[in-house]
Amino acid sequence: MSAGGRAAQGRIFPSYPDLRLANLTVWDTGKTVDMLLSGSKGAGGDRVPAGEQNGPVAIDCTGLTVAPGFRDPHVHFRDPGQTDKETMSSGSAAAAHGGYTGVLIMPNTVPALDGAHIDGGFRGYSSVLDYLNDYEIANSCILPVKYALCAAASRGREGTEASDPEDWQHGLRFPAHPVIAVSDDGASVPERILPQVLAAAARSNIIFIDHCEHHDSGVINDGSVSARLGLPGVPASTESDIVARDVAFARRTGVHVHLQHVSTAASFDIIRRAKAEGIRITCETAPHYCALNDTAVELYGTYAKMNPPLRSEADRQAVLAAIADGTVDMLATDHAPHTEAEKGRGLMEAPNGIIGLETAYAVAHTVLVDGDIISEARLIELMAVNPAHLMGDAVFDISAHAAAGCSVRSLESERESDAGNPSCPGNGNPVVDLRGMRHHRDYVWGRGGSTSDGTPDAAAADLVILDTKRPWTIDSSAFLSRARNTPFNGWNVTGRPAATVLDGQLSLAGLIGDIGQDSERL
Repeated sequence: MSAGGRAAQGRIFPSYPDLRLANLTVWDTGKTVDMLLSGSKGAGGDRVPAGEQNGPVAIDCTGLTVAPGFRDPHVHFRDPGQTDKETMSSGSAAAAHGGYTGVLIMPNTVPALDGAHIDGGFRGYSSVLDYLNDYEIANSCILPVKYALCAAASRGREGTEASDPEDWQHGLRFPAHPVIAVSDDGASVPERILPQVLAAAARSNIIFIDHCEHHDSGVINDGSVSARLGLPGVPASTESDIVARDVAFARRTGVHVHLQHVSTAASFDIIRRAKAEGIRITCETAPHYCALNDTAVELYGTYAKMNPPLRSEADRQAVLAAIADGTVDMLATDHAPHTEAEKGRGLMEAPNGIIGLETAYAVAHTVLVDGDIISEARLIELMAVNPAHLMGDAVFDISAHAAAGCSVRSLESERESDAGNPSCPGNGNPVVDLRGMRHHRDYVWGRGGSTSDGTPDAAAADLVILDTKRPWTIDSSAFLSRARNTPFNGWNVTGRPAATVLDGQLSLAGLIGDIGQDSERL
């Protein structure tokens, strides 16, 4: 499939007629299906009435894979308070561009996402929690991904006292953007308030997510690189000590603890033993810990400065081993936008973090799949299925829906048939018919993937279409994020999202290109 002359960044909510995406390969079965999408006039526009079309426009997608949309349980969109770095709109666009259909917003907003009342309010809302829940209404926009919220574990994210559950518990009932976790991401929750935080999570039946790393000094990994550069180092024990502490609390309380951005061999050993005991522990790592070690600091400077820091090559190999043996449950980006000016302050002063939503699949695919660490299907599990389970989100069963479809006649005969023909004319492939789905604003987060009669629930049809073999060069100037702080600019990689589908509607067309009323194929 060619790019059709479109810019690499694609289009959010593009206009298009009814489409038949033909000859897609299903990610987990390898079977070939066709997918029917309702037409759209773009964001805020009316769909093209089916009766005014001469059947769906057929696009040959041979060689492309359809999979559940990626979910990222760890993003920072900087809205409100730091919108020069990223907004909900720009971050969501970057997510859709990277193949994501759902994300979990971390609480280090300004003010913090602790649900506390703000004197005088904020843009007409009493708290940041309520503002983010109503973001699309407040800003007259439609976001191309779904999102849930993570409340701050401590008041103001200051680590001195636990946040008051009464401030954020009403967010548990938000239908589209609920509070599904508590965390102080950016800092581990101090042990003195951890029992209160865990108790609140248990009472609310939500996840405790911890930034499992703590240090009061240090800039990069403690090792030969920090010695060579004359920079204070961060020992691996700053992570493994917190991992061991959190595992002990999970063992004692039974609360589900999810550990963020795990990066060291010692930490993975602790997590393996905890899982063998049956303790409710899950963990994530990030593509940058798979692809880079601490020598990257010498190549990329502050674009390789993050927290936890890039570790030794031995630790990087431990990351790969933990992914291969199933210790790692999922990949998360820890998407952390910063301005060029901030990252230009030098290694001692620049903030930690890099962006990752628009490079995650390609970097992970290149390192893990091309590197024979895991299979294509396992990568989808790490980026889509397992994060969805953590976040309580539904995973659309493509094959089950196709089995409920039908397949007769040819694509050409369909073009000549009446639109909406109940006989589902096709080219011999099972049909995944997603036409007529609700817009995602009506979505209820965490609903099951099937209706009461057991048939697949099309309202959960959040999908990514992937060109798994496509070679390309990462160009940060084409990102939809406001930020450019990535070490991967200029990398030659393979695998790229071609489009994202949200509730059965095309939300971003990237490699799909220009789709006109007279298009036959790309």
